[in-house]
Amino acid sequence: MKYNRRTKTIILTSVIVLVLATVAVAGLAMDPVHYSPDYSAKRLPPSLSHLFGTDYLGRDMFSRTVKGLSTSILIGALAATVSASIGLALGLVAATAGGIADKIIAYFVDLMMGVPHMVLLIIISFLLGKGLQGVILGVALTHWPSLTRVIRGEVLQVREAQFVKSARKFGKSPMNVAVEHILPHVFPQFIVGLILLFPHAILHEAGITFLGFGLSVDAPAIGIILSESMKHIAVGLWWLVFFPGVMLVSLVMLFDKLGEQVKLLIDPVSAQE
Repeated sequence: MKYNRRTKTIILTSVIVLVLATVAVAGLAMDPVHYSPDYSAKRLPPSLSHLFGTDYLGRDMFSRTVKGLSTSILIGALAATVSASIGLALGLVAATAGGIADKIIAYFVDLMMGVPHMVLLIIISFLLGKGLQGVILGVALTHWPSLTRVIRGEVLQVREAQFVKSARKFGKSPMNVAVEHILPHVFPQFIVGLILLFPHAILHEAGITFLGFGLSVDAPAIGIILSESMKHIAVGLWWLVFFPGVMLVSLVMLFDKLGEQVKLLIDPVSAQE
């Protein structure tokens, strides 16, 4: 039985979503005892009993990694959603209002994109006292500019369409035109942009946590795991870095692949192939 491109894309998208959802739920439902210290099983290499080995406190690295990935997914989901919503709102306002509003938003977009994300993340997270709240707000407040530009460009094209001009001639308010006629046309780009923000959010969360400006040291986060593991590579505990690092990269690649597949489904040309 041959499948067309749309069917294959839907199947692959479903598999990716299932894998990501399984990791997130597994981490949420996991009993803390699975990644708690066990001093009788310290520094064990990978085996059937401990797939990713154990660390210097005897904690199972597979359980810690799954819990850390789950935390990253949840933080990424919340931060990316907030950031994408900011981008959507500002993009709509900039393109529909125009004038001074457009110039002000464009100024802040250029300003935010002119400063490295990691620097802004560290500053915001530090000012908010680090921790979960600082990481989420830091990621959310630094990842909206690129999506804002995309949404603004799409809105500028759509607002010149005949059906939008007709709506204005019938006396509909700018807000009504934006919500009822323009928003549905840019919403697919918003969804794709939202998904593609996930890997950036996850990597930056892990990055600032690794540097000590993110989640607390007692949290089973990927950044904490990698930061602690760096101290033990010299004594041969390679599995403490290798497996969490590979799983983090795999998670990011899955989100990136998911964004590509959703874009194929949304695009009118590729969706029918």
